[in-house]
Amino acid sequence: MESGFSRHRSFGAASVAFIGFFLVSLSLAHAQIAELPTVAPEKVGLDSGQLGKIDGLVSGWIASHKLAGATVAVARHGKVAYFKAFGQRDREASLPMTEDTIFRIYSMSKAFTSAAVLMLMEEGKIGLEDPVSKYIPEFKGIQVSGPDGTHPARREPTVHDLLHHTAGLGYGWGTTAIDKAYGQAKILNRDIDIQTMCASLGRIPLNYEPGTAWQYSVGIDVLGRIVEVASGLTFDVFLEKRIFHPLDLKDTGFFVPAEKVNRFAALYHYDEKGGLTLQDAPGTSEYLKKPRFLSGGGGLVSTTRDYLRFLSLIHNHGKLGGVQLLKPATVELMTHNDLPASILPIGLFGKLHHGFGFGLGFNVRVEHSDKWDPASPVGEWGWAGIASTHYWASPKDDLIVVTMEQTMPFNFNLETGLKGVIYSAIQGK
Repeated sequence: MESGFSRHRSFGAASVAFIGFFLVSLSLAHAQIAELPTVAPEKVGLDSGQLGKIDGLVSGWIASHKLAGATVAVARHGKVAYFKAFGQRDREASLPMTEDTIFRIYSMSKAFTSAAVLMLMEEGKIGLEDPVSKYIPEFKGIQVSGPDGTHPARREPTVHDLLHHTAGLGYGWGTTAIDKAYGQAKILNRDIDIQTMCASLGRIPLNYEPGTAWQYSVGIDVLGRIVEVASGLTFDVFLEKRIFHPLDLKDTGFFVPAEKVNRFAALYHYDEKGGLTLQDAPGTSEYLKKPRFLSGGGGLVSTTRDYLRFLSLIHNHGKLGGVQLLKPATVELMTHNDLPASILPIGLFGKLHHGFGFGLGFNVRVEHSDKWDPASPVGEWGWAGIASTHYWASPKDDLIVVTMEQTMPFNFNLETGLKGVIYSAIQGK
């Protein structure tokens, strides 16, 4: 950032320079803490009656015990038009859901990691086509699994591959030999540091040749280690210093501090028989202690407010208030499909997401499809977390939506159930 002294050098007087520096610093500080303005829906071209239907839908899911509580936030033209909390964040303690409830956001962490990598790319510290082995030596000479055993990869996976899940990595969720190797190496173990995990991962064969398929994977966690190597900072320090603090994301991090536990939501399991069972209590959760493994793929907690601020930065071409973290051209890479037609459609949990591609951070609607999420307009980007948290943004409509709950197994209720209602609320520009 250009200092006040260089800005005002032409005035000559040191006192004038100091005043200029002070005013610039004060302005930036104010920009960092300013909240997104809240307005009536009609002020931003949304119908309040239509948005009011959200209340009944979410309350109905709570009444049928599909979730304990939720928050829903809708922003348009950079202003919050709807933000409500429903139900309970902790049924056992009879604590209501609130707008400042802290959630386990799991894979919604990935967008922060992608942004961190691309910030370092802009600074020339990371290259998209750099082989992963440049930062993690154990990936040098990595093997690929095939029907006749393993063989050397035709090319090494790159940072680019990691960003859009085409590196040949997986999650180890299946029953193959590679999946078992992930388990034996304790990939994603909360008590193993990120450097050790990545070193172990580099010794396990890839599932396919890099660049030839799309498979949701631990690749974003590997990127967290690459951020450490390229920046010289631990991953948590980098995120706090370069993203969380500048954007005033005051409740986002890898654990919940003791003074905030009273705002931390309980995690529930839905058994599809009409019952919710406590899976992780706020007062005894592993999230109360900083983990050794700083998972950029799924380790963060956050609030609806914080995440909406981050998405607003991306939606506004890398800028929020007076803070510019990414260049518009870089945001274009994040929010536009980067996959060839031969790889589409992408799939998750055994289901193909027809009409969606993937950019360097988000899934992206590339064409309309009645087979999957028909309410989504072309150009919409977003993702979700495994505890059924969701977000999406439509550049065409200048719209951002964040929904939060804490329910496993993962479900699409708050996304597919509300999208049609929210898009139907749009009245004009």
